[in-house]
Amino acid sequence: MLSQMDLAGGIAAGQRAQGRVVTIAVDKMKFIRPVHVGDVLCVYTSVGRVGTSSMEIKLEAWALRHRFGGREKVTEAIFTMVAVDDQGKPRPVPKDAPAPQ
Repeated sequence: MLSQMDLAGGIAAGQRAQGRVVTIAVDKMKFIRPVHVGDVLCVYTSVGRVGTSSMEIKLEAWALRHRFGGREKVTEAIFTMVAVDDQGKPRPVPKDAPAPQ
C-alpha cells in the first residue's frame, strides 16, 4: 500500500515540479479499512502546499471491492516531496504549475 501511494505521489509531485522528486517524509498515514486479495486499488492525489523546493502531496487510496463491488476509502496520507536536480540536490519548484493533462 505504502509503495503504491509513494508511486502515485511521486508522479503528481514530478508533474508539478517538472522534473525529478524524492520522498522525504510520510505524515499522517491513516489505515482506515483493509485491502483484500482481488480488490482494485485506486490512488488519488492533490498537490497541497508548495514551498521553495518541497511539496505536500495529499493522497487517498480507495478499494474497488472484488473488482466489481462498491468502493471504500482504505487509506489516506500526506507525503512531502522535494524537487531535485541531476546530482540529487534540492532545486526550486517552478512558480507556475503546468496545465493539467
